[in-house]
Amino acid sequence: MAIGRVLIVAGSDSGGGAGIQADVKTVTALGGYAATAITALTAQNTQGVFGIVGVEPAFIAQQMQLVLEDIGADCIKTGMLHNAAVIEAVVATLESAATGIPVVVDPVMYAKGGDSLLNPEAQETLIRRLLPRAALITPNVREAEALSGLTIRKPDDLAAAARQLLELGPAAVLVKGGHLAGATVTDWLVWPGGAEAFTAPRAASRNIHGTGCTLASAIATGLAQGMPLVDAVRRALAYVHEAIRTAPGLGQGCGPLNHGHTVRLG
Repeated sequence: MAIGRVLIVAGSDSGGGAGIQADVKTVTALGGYAATAITALTAQNTQGVFGIVGVEPAFIAQQMQLVLEDIGADCIKTGMLHNAAVIEAVVATLESAATGIPVVVDPVMYAKGGDSLLNPEAQETLIRRLLPRAALITPNVREAEALSGLTIRKPDDLAAAARQLLELGPAAVLVKGGHLAGATVTDWLVWPGGAEAFTAPRAASRNIHGTGCTLASAIATGLAQGMPLVDAVRRALAYVHEAIRTAPGLGQGCGPLNHGHTVRLG
C-alpha cells in the first residue's frame, strides 16, 4: 500500500484535539504523510473556543501551491474555511494546481457550542464552489440539515439527506449520525447508484472532541493510499471508535481522542 500523501487545509486547535493537530496525528497514525495549509489560528481547549485569528486567503493559497508543486498530494482534506474569500482562494488553487486529486470536504459550519462559523455568503460559496469539487463530503446532522434543507430525526433521514446532498455535485456523501439519540450510531454513505449504512454501539464517553476532523482525515488517508471509498470509510470509522474507547481523559470538558492507538512501542 502506498504511503499516501494528504494535504490538509484547515484551522489550528491549540488544545491539540481537533483541526490541523488532529489531522496530522490521524494521517501519521494510519501510515500516511501529512502536509498542511493552515487557514486560521484558534485559542481553545476542551472547554471551548476563546479566540480565532484568520490567515490571509492569499497566504493559504501560497501554502497549498508550494506543497503541491514540491511534495505533491494523493488526497486533499479541507476543514475550517471560515469565510467566502478563503473558500474562493482554496477552490482556485484546487482548480489550478490539484486537477485530478480527490478532495474530502469536512464542511465545518458550527462550533462545538453551536455558534455558526459560516455566514450566509460563505455557506452559499461553499455550496456553489467547493462541494461540486469534492470526492466526498462528511457533514454531521446539523450541517446536513443546513445544506440539504431537510429535517433529520432518525437514521433513515440521514440517507435521504445524503441523497439530497448528492444533487449539489459531490461524488459521494457520508452523513454522520452521532448527534441523533439512541444506543447505536448509524452513518450513511451514499454515492450515485449505491449506498451503505455503518452502525456501531454508541461510546459512552465525553472524550469526543475532534471526531469529525479525525474521521475525515482518516478517510482521506485511505483514499490517498489507494483504498476503495467504502473500505476507506470502514477503516476510518473503526479507527475513530478505538480512539474514543482509549481516549486519555484529558481536560475538564470535551476531551481529545487517542489518535496514537495504532502505535505500538517496544
